[in-house]
Amino acid sequence: MQQAEVQRRGLQYDRRWMLTDAEGNFLSQREFSQLALLQVNIVHGGLLINHKEGKFADLFIGFDVTNGKTSDVNIWEDRCEAVEVSSEANEWFARALGMQAKLVYMPDSTKRLVDNNYATNNEVVSFADAYPLMILGQSSLNDLNSRLDTPVLMNRFRPNLVFTGGVPFYEDSFDSFKIGNVCFKAVKPCYRCILTTINQEDGTKGQEPLKTLATYRSHKNKVMFGQNLVTTNPGIIEKGDRMIVL
Repeated sequence: MQQAEVQRRGLQYDRRWMLTDAEGNFLSQREFSQLALLQVNIVHGGLLINHKEGKFADLFIGFDVTNGKTSDVNIWEDRCEAVEVSSEANEWFARALGMQAKLVYMPDSTKRLVDNNYATNNEVVSFADAYPLMILGQSSLNDLNSRLDTPVLMNRFRPNLVFTGGVPFYEDSFDSFKIGNVCFKAVKPCYRCILTTINQEDGTKGQEPLKTLATYRSHKNKVMFGQNLVTTNPGIIEKGDRMIVL
C-alpha cells in the first residue's frame, strides 16, 4: 500500500475479518497452509479475495455487508464477539479451502485487549495474534537471506511496517519512534512460529527460514524476529515517510 490509516487496533481494515471453524475457533496457516493461496486486496467499498491459482471466481466482501448474526469466537486464549459476514462468503471459502469455514468480522463494539503485561494504555487489538502492529527492518531480512541457500521474501514474516536503513536487527533496540506524525511504542519482540516456513506464493512447507533463525536469533527458547507495537496517536502514514527513533 502507498499509504494507510493507523488506528488503535492496527492499520485500517487489517485483520478485522477472520475465518473460523463451525465452533468459532480461528483458522490459521499453521494448521491449514492452503490459506496462503488466498490473496486479499482492498478495493473501492470492500475487499476483493482471489485464489492465487485462479481456481475460483473472485469474492467481493463489502465493508458494510454482514448478516447481523453475532457469535463468540476464539483466538488463542481470547474469546470475543464477532459478526458473521454472509452465507455466500462461507460457501466460497468452503469451496476454496476444501473444508468448512465461516467468515466473521470484528465490529467496533468488540474490545479485545492487548496483554496487560505489555499494554501501556489499555490498548485494543484486532484478530491479529496479539498486537496491533509489527515492524521489521529490511536490513534484518537481508542478514537472514545472506545465511540461507534460498532467500525468502518479506511476506514470510507479515510485518505491517518495513523500514530501510540502520544495522540488522536495529528494531530490537526500539522503544518509541515516529513515522510522519504518528507515534509508536515497541512493547515486545515478535516470536516466530512454523508459519514462517510456508511459502506464501504456493502454500508449500519447508524447514527454513526458522531452522537458520534458531541458530542465532533464539531468546528464551523462542525465535525472535521483529518488534510488536502499539500506537499512541492514530494518523496517516505513507510509503517513503521518514522514521525517527526517539
